[in-house]
Amino acid sequence: MSDAPQHEAHQRPHTPPMAGPFIEFDLTAEIHRLREEATWSTGQNARTLIKYDDFRVVVIALAAQARMQEHKADGRISIHVLSGHVQLRASGRTFNLRSGGLLALDRGVSHDVHALEESALLLTIAWPGRT
Repeated sequence: MSDAPQHEAHQRPHTPPMAGPFIEFDLTAEIHRLREEATWSTGQNARTLIKYDDFRVVVIALAAQARMQEHKADGRISIHVLSGHVQLRASGRTFNLRSGGLLALDRGVSHDVHALEESALLLTIAWPGRT
């Protein structure tokens, strides 16, 4: 299972990227919005902020004790913990990531995520050679 489709299942219709040279977000406001939506009752909500063929940025909100079952991405990923505390298991290791923590995984590395407390993550996915 790929990261992108799993997270996109919880998303609203996507607006295409801006045509200009930059795009800006208030991540605190985005996280607040995710927690205000009806889908937050599931304990997990996500929104794709940036979507290009070769690059994606997704903000994810997880309730305490929420779990994302084992999955993998076709591209390289980074997981930046914006708030809270999560455990991520990958390649036989357990990573304890707290607010400010960052982990990068190579393509195809299976991993799962367990939120030990209410948490917010910024997921970045990069695919080489996609056009």
